[in-house]
Amino acid sequence: MIHETVTVEDGATIADDVVIGPFCHIGKNVTLAGGCKLESNVILKGKLNVANDVRIFSFTSIGHENSKISIGEKTHIREFVQIGSQDDENKNPKKIVIGANSFLMGYVQILSGVKMGDFCILTNAVRLYENVKCEERVIIGGLSTVEANNTLGTGVMVGGASFVNQDMPPFTLVEGNRATVKGLNVVGLRRRMKNKDDIEEIKSIFKRILRDSTDKDLAQELATDHENEYVKMFASFVASSNMR
Repeated sequence: MIHETVTVEDGATIADDVVIGPFCHIGKNVTLAGGCKLESNVILKGKLNVANDVRIFSFTSIGHENSKISIGEKTHIREFVQIGSQDDENKNPKKIVIGANSFLMGYVQILSGVKMGDFCILTNAVRLYENVKCEERVIIGGLSTVEANNTLGTGVMVGGASFVNQDMPPFTLVEGNRATVKGLNVVGLRRRMKNKDDIEEIKSIFKRILRDSTDKDLAQELATDHENEYVKMFASFVASSNMR
């Protein structure tokens, strides 16, 4: 069902069961898959591919004339979110990818080149600058900012009102203005891993690599030689990161 006040440009592809509320604008290169629902005053532009069962709430703006954006299935995007709606200074924006089953709360802003994995949660007024990468199951607290060209590893949880200006390794808790690693996201580890020995291995390696400063030489050695896949993931991330 498409409200009579909606503007749909010629060329847009909209599945039969999509629901679009009043005063929305759908650009010519937008694709909306089955089960999507848009509330009122949503603007969608550029080459935008929205997968099944995505819900987009009022006053959200996604894309501009030259943008390329994909949004994974069952993702919810709340009010006043802006995703790639600003042109970059080179007029050649990089593709933005929002993973499946993610949740973007109100006033989130995502810039060119951002890539988010599945099951990520960005709470109110989070801002991701250009080329930020969030691996799967990242959670970012409200009013936080992640500076350009940084990566948050899988399972990272960022505290509210934090400023992240370097890579953050998987499974960690980070916070602060110039955010630092405060510990491991043990709750997240328990939800992810059934084997308690895996968790204990990561705890041990975490203390060795990040005890006083970042030991990238040790991290590289463990990434090469250690048998545990989760330890290798953690160590490999640290070894190749921009952490200081």
